[in-house]
Amino acid sequence: MLALLTLPGRPAEGWRVLRSIPALLVIFAAGSASAELQDLTEQELSEIDGEGIGVVLEDFKFSHGTDAPDAAGNQARIFRIGGLKSTDGRDVKIVVNHLYISGSGSNYGQSLSPVNLGRLLNPYRIDVVDGNDIGITDKAVLEFAAPALVDEGMGFDCMNSGAVAGSGVCSSRPATDEFVGERPDIGMQMNVAVGDDRSANINIHAKSAVIDGSFLRIWGDDERQQMVGQFRLNFHTPELSINACSQDGLDCGSRITMSNFALELAIGNQLQPVFFDVDGTGNFVVEVAAIDRPAPGSIGADGLRSSSDADTWDFYQDYYSSPDYRSNLHIGNFSVADRDFGSARVEGMLVQHLDIRTRDLAP
Repeated sequence: MLALLTLPGRPAEGWRVLRSIPALLVIFAAGSASAELQDLTEQELSEIDGEGIGVVLEDFKFSHGTDAPDAAGNQARIFRIGGLKSTDGRDVKIVVNHLYISGSGSNYGQSLSPVNLGRLLNPYRIDVVDGNDIGITDKAVLEFAAPALVDEGMGFDCMNSGAVAGSGVCSSRPATDEFVGERPDIGMQMNVAVGDDRSANINIHAKSAVIDGSFLRIWGDDERQQMVGQFRLNFHTPELSINACSQDGLDCGSRITMSNFALELAIGNQLQPVFFDVDGTGNFVVEVAAIDRPAPGSIGADGLRSSSDADTWDFYQDYYSSPDYRSNLHIGNFSVADRDFGSARVEGMLVQHLDIRTRDLAP
């Protein structure tokens, strides 16, 4: 079942913003469809009294198929990224053979079952928020957000697939014998084809995944005349695994398994947003500009606030100490086949400058 709900806000302003943003919602279902979308009339849209949309999917599962032809020799359903060239001029295609979203216990996508994504009390959200409320001055911000984090006394442990209420800050509930849960198994099989040469299949799987607290925020920068944004990904899973197999799936290499995997990735913030652009050659540019240095003399030689300009000192103190700007990675155990390498942890990563540019490798 698909549920769309409006979020409380300013009625008139929310309606004007909402109708100016085209929205496309697509539902994929394995087998017969279990939900139907219907167009809303102008009159129905005008009666929406919120400034955003909440999305909840119940008893949802998705599987996209494989790259193998069927019995009649017809090509199966696949997803390709083309238009690329190798350095020697051959066509390059990234082929996604299998992509799935399932309930828990899917056995790496082999046994699909339903799962809920979001719930009415805490849905996935498409919203236009007041930038002044989130530190982005005098801007309307378009936000795509997963279910929000909650107080620990009301939530569930983000990692434990058997968590009980009151054990953590995640809203999404794990599966039980009576409930399908809100934590999907997700996975993908893909390979790269260069001309007639195709690589082995790369398989990536995550069990009982939780992304609560994740969001993408987008707004416009007046000075640079560019779209800018802020991205936060909270990804928790009891098991993230990667392995490579031959194209027929009969010969697989050792599986790399990361148990109790937690990634809290912060790219861009109100002080250093992410800039999105296309350069003169048609290539994409993603940039986090370096933060301005303090003016000479604004920070005292001893580094203390008492000998510094108070506003400047407070600005950099917030920048370097705020956990909202930092990224963390925790791996409970890293193993390859039957060899364990123990835990790993990286904490407090701060992206001070980032410049990613695509390049045309065609001769």
